[in-house]
Amino acid sequence: MENIDKKQKNTILFETAWEVCNQVGGIYTVIRTKVPAMVEKWGEGYYLLGPYFPQRALSEFEPIEELDDTAAGRTVAAMREMGYGVHYGYWLVTGKPRVILFDVMSSMDRLDEIKFRLWEEQRISTINTEDLVNQTIVFGEMLRVYLTEFAAENAKKADIAVQFHEWMSSSGLPGLRQANVKIAITFTTHATMLGRYLAQNVEGFYNKLPFFDWEHEARHYGIVTQAAFERQAAQNAHVLTTVSDVTARECEVFLGRIPDLVTPNGLNVMRFQAVHEFQNLHLKYKEKIHEFVLGHFFPSYSFDLDNTLYLFTSGRYEFSNKGYDLTLEALARLNWRLIQTGSEMTVVMFIITKQPYFSINPDVLHSRAVLDELHETTTAIEKQVGEKLFLATAAGTDHKMPDLNQFVDEYWRLRLRRTIQSWKTDELPAFVTHDLKQEDGITDFCRKANLVNNERDRVKIVYHPDFVSSTNPLFGLDYGQFVRGCHLGVFPSYYEPWGYTPLECVVRGVPTVTSDLSGFGDYIMQIMRDYENRGIYVINRKTQNYSQAADQMADILFKFVKMNRRDRIMQRNRVENISDVFDWTNLRSYYDTAHDLAVKRKKP
Repeated sequence: MENIDKKQKNTILFETAWEVCNQVGGIYTVIRTKVPAMVEKWGEGYYLLGPYFPQRALSEFEPIEELDDTAAGRTVAAMREMGYGVHYGYWLVTGKPRVILFDVMSSMDRLDEIKFRLWEEQRISTINTEDLVNQTIVFGEMLRVYLTEFAAENAKKADIAVQFHEWMSSSGLPGLRQANVKIAITFTTHATMLGRYLAQNVEGFYNKLPFFDWEHEARHYGIVTQAAFERQAAQNAHVLTTVSDVTARECEVFLGRIPDLVTPNGLNVMRFQAVHEFQNLHLKYKEKIHEFVLGHFFPSYSFDLDNTLYLFTSGRYEFSNKGYDLTLEALARLNWRLIQTGSEMTVVMFIITKQPYFSINPDVLHSRAVLDELHETTTAIEKQVGEKLFLATAAGTDHKMPDLNQFVDEYWRLRLRRTIQSWKTDELPAFVTHDLKQEDGITDFCRKANLVNNERDRVKIVYHPDFVSSTNPLFGLDYGQFVRGCHLGVFPSYYEPWGYTPLECVVRGVPTVTSDLSGFGDYIMQIMRDYENRGIYVINRKTQNYSQAADQMADILFKFVKMNRRDRIMQRNRVENISDVFDWTNLRSYYDTAHDLAVKRKKP
């Protein structure tokens, strides 16, 4: 034990990504949720490096005004003397780690000089790159300078390890190796650039994977610079890791190196002491979703909310990569089957993604507003009737139930009638809640399949082309609360290097559908035998064609709809019970192994 403690004192870990203090996508979640587990292990020897954007920093960054006399603080001071804009402070997330942020915009005047050196030393072409790529180039250079300065002062006293995430932080990585800077470098790719492009554009991507020429494809999609940064970072790191075995196959083809390790993603899992607590939250947030459904569907027709299940899918809009196409196909088949069997169950499917829109559909907003007015009116009538019924009963001489209608004022009767009249409609409930700037794959499919919320349909669609937040006028829930209120998360992705969305369901006790082509689904199949019994359904997309996969998914959904309430509650308990498997305190060990290996390989 003493040796471990001694080793920790003499090791410093920097973790760097474009998404440190800068929420753009999934890597922000990876790093932010991993911080508490990293601080627990590394303590004062752990630092994060990221870009500085003033607006983002306002809410996430607390500066240290007086630079402390630590190695990190002295290096910040040295860089400032060189004319770089560098900020030093704390990242305001759980664990409150120290963070160094680099003001990319303050050094854009050095861009041409950096690009020239990248060509001279790495033969990486950066001609006509877009603004975002230019920013990452400057960021990579500022990281290189910082780490070089830090190592020059401290490499003899400590083992210095650096964890790079993705190409966006890594343009300076090869330069560190070429200059033989004394740091142990781990590079993690969370999704290859080429994989993301090819999977959504080339049918049968995985079968064709071994035959792609990375350079030819990078030129074709106009991403030569990004792909070259990624490839060079992978080849120059002491250790290469990726998030799943699925993505490891891509690394071999596109990055020219087989990863040394797989480092799966976790979450900072907060378990409740009492089992019933998360079930109570499900009921609480389901009621809020009931409110939306009442306002959205009941002006046109009604159905039994006690026999209604809420399914959802979410993520960035990649129609085939994220499996939206397969989800809709399976729902159309499920709808037909439920109608054929005369099922009394209703399935409401929420599709939550981000697409350009003009505004929320005025009819949808109006219907929701009138529902609120209806609620106010009925509450007022209830109060009035209650008071008068009490008085009449107390003063009455017989034991008969009075006629309640006589207790309602003419004003409230009229108001109730008018509210109902303005609420009810002959139109079908909208299947998309916003006015989209243009039709897309989801709306096209719904129209062609006639999955447009007809009254006889047992599957209803609510396509919400914006992320859910507590300020949203339709739901009034944040995303985590919305997930808890649903019965099943559906994510049968075709291209998904890891997959946080099904994992977010698991830790909230919500059963989920994933696929064996997602890193999460692949990992579940490796570590667990009875995953389906525990509420994780894995669609076989490796060996089945599209129609077979849609049939498998329709079967799974049909069985889920037929389950009784008691079985669904038991399944939610079982899925919540396995969430500890994905806590960073357990999964951090994969990164620990990678960093130890990098330190060993760095030593001569």
